[in-house]
Amino acid sequence: MIQQAETKIKQIRELKNFTQEYMAQQLGLSTRAYSKIETGETQLTINRLNEISAILGMAPMEVLGFDDKQVFNNCKQDGYIGINHINLPDKLIQQYEETIQSLKEQIQLLKLLHGK
Repeated sequence: MIQQAETKIKQIRELKNFTQEYMAQQLGLSTRAYSKIETGETQLTINRLNEISAILGMAPMEVLGFDDKQVFNNCKQDGYIGINHINLPDKLIQQYEETIQSLKEQIQLLKLLHGK
């Protein structure tokens, strides 16, 4: 049995702002059935881990190796009040940058369509 994988899945899901309902829908499960995976009531299989990892956009080994301390406790004060630096995984940063670029392109298209 995979130790603490359920907790890691929940933490990653929450970081990505995915709901249990969304995950359940993607997996073809009821929300309650998915919830049982995260609470450990239902044993996590390798196949299910692969499916969940794909939805989270991560490799199964990345999910299993996820360390919340790297995200939540890796802040350092830089002498500026209220400014913290968080070391994010490169893959997450890349996803944000791609999303920002896509949104910029959408804004440009909307401006062209509306003649501004």
